[in-house]
Amino acid sequence: MLNCKSLLYSDHAVKAMVSRFIRSYEVEDVINNGEIIKHYNTDKPYPSYLLLKFVNSRPLHVVLAQNPECNECIIVTCYQPDPKIWTKDFKSKIDLL
Repeated sequence: MLNCKSLLYSDHAVKAMVSRFIRSYEVEDVINNGEIIKHYNTDKPYPSYLLLKFVNSRPLHVVLAQNPECNECIIVTCYQPDPKIWTKDFKSKIDLL
């Protein structure tokens, strides 16, 4: 579980939310109640995480970076995973090769 003392939405995340009809309460639900399905420990400037949660039966992924010094979290992007490239549980990408 992530401990986010504050949330910041990147410009990219806001644009993604508008174009993909994703509400801020849905993103925050994923952050607060979702599952971390991937860690990107070497991401810069902060480690990031891919989270998954079904919100109103809709799978949502949120990529979140966390500043470990102050627990500030930055929402990098969010999207509904494409079932053509994700497994049925939306936790892994399908190997298309």
